[in-house]
Amino acid sequence: MQRASEVLIAGAGVMGAALAYWLTRLAPALRVVLVEPDPGFSLASSSRSASSIRQQFSCPVNVELSQFGFLFLREAHAHLAIEGDAPQLSLHEAGYLYLAGERQADSLRALAREQVPLGVRTALLGAAALRERFPWLCTHDLALGRLGLEGEGWFDGPALHRALLAKARKQGAQVVHDRVVHAHDPAQIALASGAVWRCEHFVCAAGAWSGALARASGLRLEVQPSRRTVFVLSCPAALPAMPLVIDPSGFWIRPEGRHFLLGFPPRDPALGAAVTAAETTETETTIEPQWQELDEASWASLAHRIPAFAAMRIESAWAGYYDMHLLDHNAVIGAHPQRPYFHFLCGFSGHGMQHAPGAALALAEQILHGESRSLEVSALGYQRVLRAEPYLERNVIG
Repeated sequence: MQRASEVLIAGAGVMGAALAYWLTRLAPALRVVLVEPDPGFSLASSSRSASSIRQQFSCPVNVELSQFGFLFLREAHAHLAIEGDAPQLSLHEAGYLYLAGERQADSLRALAREQVPLGVRTALLGAAALRERFPWLCTHDLALGRLGLEGEGWFDGPALHRALLAKARKQGAQVVHDRVVHAHDPAQIALASGAVWRCEHFVCAAGAWSGALARASGLRLEVQPSRRTVFVLSCPAALPAMPLVIDPSGFWIRPEGRHFLLGFPPRDPALGAAVTAAETTETETTIEPQWQELDEASWASLAHRIPAFAAMRIESAWAGYYDMHLLDHNAVIGAHPQRPYFHFLCGFSGHGMQHAPGAALALAEQILHGESRSLEVSALGYQRVLRAEPYLERNVIG
């Protein structure tokens, strides 16, 4: 039996939910359907994200998306309230602190200069200033730190996802429990259940599985699941005014209530950036943490930078997938030029949660008006994939 919608979205994670929210807000009569194989979102990146937001990117479009995202989070009560009940997103503005030794200091200074015209407010702090501001930090081998002064911090990502999806449904969006198999033809969108849909616009927003869906539809897209582990730590010492810290060795750490969240870049970049399709499917039930990442050497690196963590305890850990775009670690937003019905909203490579509100608005405007009117995202279009020309994000964490 064939069914129809004007917009069919593969994936009801945070990207699909944000897109459905904007489409049904901007065009209330539009019929929008999200197809989601994991209704509990047990594997979704939005359920397993550390949910942080920063402006300190190297690509101007990512800075703009983060700036829009932070304002959206601040105003979520106005955007996402339902019958007076506003979501509680626990937005905590504490900044990102990038640390640099002598080798990295020039790059940190250069990025700071590049971002001034973009409205990014940061402070460059030498070792003495870092010691004074953050006395719990070991600075003897540091040359510089760069601290975000506004528009950076962390929030409750799963709460944002739930609020976006609930508001989209309130505005008329429909969620179908199924999985899109391929989208070769807008009149013949095949689902795993055997159902066939037709639509005017199809959106690939399947997160870590977007690359597999695109390839099944005959399109090139180097987006693959990339496993990351987040450790939950406790520490007996107080660490006042702690931002999210990124160490030159690669680890990041931030407070989370009375605990701390810690993550590392993959030991083997080839493995970390490309979990094969044979290793993972959308129907998995668990993703196992990689406990070996927090070994004695990693612990020593953490305790060196923040000596109080010599007495830390590991409370728990979880793992999730980035939808890693292997071309350039940047998202793909927009239609395929030879298949204008087929749109991409995927490949965010670990910064999707913070960019979802702006990226989804940009694509919603493309679908409704033929162009993005609120944000300039053309640099993230699919054309660069066809040309194999990376638009590289240099400031990647983990």
